[in-house]
Amino acid sequence: MANTLVEMFRMKDIRKKILFTLGILAVTRVGAALPIPGINPGAVLSYFEEFSNSFTDYLNFFSGGAFANFSIFMLGVMPYISTQIIMQLLMLVIPSLKKLAQDPQGSKKIQQYTRYGTVLVCVIQSLAASVYARSIPGAIMIGTVPFTIVSIISVTAGSMLMVWLGEKITQFGVGNGVSLLIFAGIVARIPSAVYTMIVEIRSGMMNPVGLIVVVIMFFFVIALVVYEEKGQRKIPVQYSRRVVGRRMYGSQSSYIPFKINPSGVIPVIFASTLLSFPLQIGYNSNIGWLRAIADFLDPQGAPYLIIYTALIIAFAFFYTQVSLNPIEMAKNIRDNGGSIPGVRNEKLEEYLTKVLNRIVLPGAIFLAFIALIPTLIQMFFDFPQNVAMLFGGTSLIILVGVDLETMRQLDALMKMHHHEGFVDAKKRRLKKF
Repeated sequence: MANTLVEMFRMKDIRKKILFTLGILAVTRVGAALPIPGINPGAVLSYFEEFSNSFTDYLNFFSGGAFANFSIFMLGVMPYISTQIIMQLLMLVIPSLKKLAQDPQGSKKIQQYTRYGTVLVCVIQSLAASVYARSIPGAIMIGTVPFTIVSIISVTAGSMLMVWLGEKITQFGVGNGVSLLIFAGIVARIPSAVYTMIVEIRSGMMNPVGLIVVVIMFFFVIALVVYEEKGQRKIPVQYSRRVVGRRMYGSQSSYIPFKINPSGVIPVIFASTLLSFPLQIGYNSNIGWLRAIADFLDPQGAPYLIIYTALIIAFAFFYTQVSLNPIEMAKNIRDNGGSIPGVRNEKLEEYLTKVLNRIVLPGAIFLAFIALIPTLIQMFFDFPQNVAMLFGGTSLIILVGVDLETMRQLDALMKMHHHEGFVDAKKRRLKKF
């Protein structure tokens, strides 16, 4: 592995992609520390140290500390993901939108509509953040109206800048840009969580034995997540002889790889983002019904956990049906003269749908179980929330999933240069350090 890393940095184009990605991530971390104009960072820091709760800890963890700083990047890329969810749902309801998305030129319009929607979501959430800032004693150093205008403009611009930076990572760097920005925010909170853990142990508030048990669970869950991410079922496909142009191609055997978790970390990110939206809008709001919704969706409460679990399972099925459409797959198999042994051609859609549902359901339940680990750790081991969120749940799935996907892309880039990659071809798994 050490030789592979050295060879990777010797290749100019791969080295440029990696350095570009790291540079963009560094820029976002600097932006996470830049407060909104007119905010008093000292007053905000003192307030969150004294009055932190499950809601603020939740948002602060996934923004990499940007929320507690009231920085220009305090919303991160969550508004963009929320708008993507809304657009995906609208495509199911409005056939014209779905038809538009299937056209190469129409997909650009869909992306444009998504950006416009992101701006609208940013304005609403930044307005809610400015209202929240008013409740913090000494936080605002200018007038209320000027601060509200400035905060809406700066936070909206900050979120759109993060979306643009994420797209640039996807285009010129390594990995999925938006996922990597969320990944970087989680990693940035690790030092703070470790420090909190050390302080809790020294003060006697945390049991060292419980910590050892949780650490063992942590590595065990990582192994399960990696196994689940790489697990797949292969559906054999037999292609008969066919003529293409002047050439005749003989019969071939191939397979369709169905992953246990085809949607990866997308359901977890979608569910977290969708639930964080009403929390941001309603928390500390003067409007009664908005505040009631925020209280009902307390991240540590049973309603939140039930809805969160249901959304993860629902999004897992939804995203799988969008990305792996059994009807289109069956059509492509038939058009290319293929067949699945033991399955009649007219039953291909039914068979593929049945197999996908049997695979996705246990994978979705597993994702939901992992996402509930922080709450279980807090309940049984009385851990601080920022430490519990580090040891499992959404953060762990995102960290492992994004890391594996980035490693796959690097491996593909290495093989394009005819170099040995990160994956052991014989054992079909990541090499050991």
